[in-house]
Amino acid sequence: MKKIFISDCEGPISKNDNAFELTSHHVQDGERLFTALSLYDDALAEVVKRRGHRAGATLKLVLPFLKACNVTDQMMREFSKKNLVTVADAKESLTTVQKIAESFIVSTSFEQYIQVLCQTLDFPFENAYCTRVNLDAYELTETERARLLKLKEEITHMPLINIKDNAESDRDLSEKDRETIHRLDMIFQKELANTESEEILREVKPVGGTEKAESVKDIVSKLGSKLEDAMYVGDSITDVEAFKLVKKGGGLAVSFNGNRYAIENSEIAIMSESSLTTAVLAEEFCRSGKTETLRLVENLNHETLNRNIADDSLRRLPKVKIITEQNMKALGVESTEFRKKVRGEAIGRLG
Repeated sequence: MKKIFISDCEGPISKNDNAFELTSHHVQDGERLFTALSLYDDALAEVVKRRGHRAGATLKLVLPFLKACNVTDQMMREFSKKNLVTVADAKESLTTVQKIAESFIVSTSFEQYIQVLCQTLDFPFENAYCTRVNLDAYELTETERARLLKLKEEITHMPLINIKDNAESDRDLSEKDRETIHRLDMIFQKELANTESEEILREVKPVGGTEKAESVKDIVSKLGSKLEDAMYVGDSITDVEAFKLVKKGGGLAVSFNGNRYAIENSEIAIMSESSLTTAVLAEEFCRSGKTETLRLVENLNHETLNRNIADDSLRRLPKVKIITEQNMKALGVESTEFRKKVRGEAIGRLG
């Protein structure tokens, strides 16, 4: 039976944060709006640890504001196609991996973006798990539209929540940050109640956090396989639960240009401008299993990479490290900075 290769999309395969870019383009002060909602999402998931909240909720929180700005499903597809930027060698890497492993994409991204990406990379869309959304199915009254635009103005003028690396509960947040969270709670839980926006928030289920882990379980179950046969590649807070699941089951968890959330929950850290580095590890995992893949990383050097890849596509020597308690903090800082360089400062700093 083939091994299973499962990858997040944005980060390991593409450089985009499609929802962030979409919001920045179509909503006035959209970059600030998305960043504020993303930090709120991260705070609820990792600091407040609110019951029932799942990392990745930013993608549904932003939808009412996109709808208020008259964004349609077709506009989402057209924007995605025009602005898609893949990681170097992504198509070649996925083609290679599909020959040796049952391959899947598990992404928080909107389905309109994933459809475009799959078409571009010749990857089967039926092997992709993503956030399903049909904005055209909702109709806002002019009163609700005006209210959303007013709330958007309020949110973009709020102070951004500051999440410290060692924050473990809301007591570790400043009073100002707790006030911001309380106000956003009021907006999404009270002020949008009994509106079309509430319908959007209730019906759209972002594939993030536990949903990514459930997607991994679904893949393994459908294939009649085991978690120990799975390699999972991710880069952010939405991959944490999938990382934990795969590691616990004996599979391999790999951070690709990940932020600290990814580094703290995976076993191997890749910092590379090319996805061929991931393909090298996937080939070894499929051929020899997890133990030998970890051994490869311990002995990895430029010559080893060149022998495995058999071409000169890597323009810069990647860094590939086994993550330990001793190097985790330093790798988290280094990988986060590399992530910003590869994907841009605004996208790179998102959770």
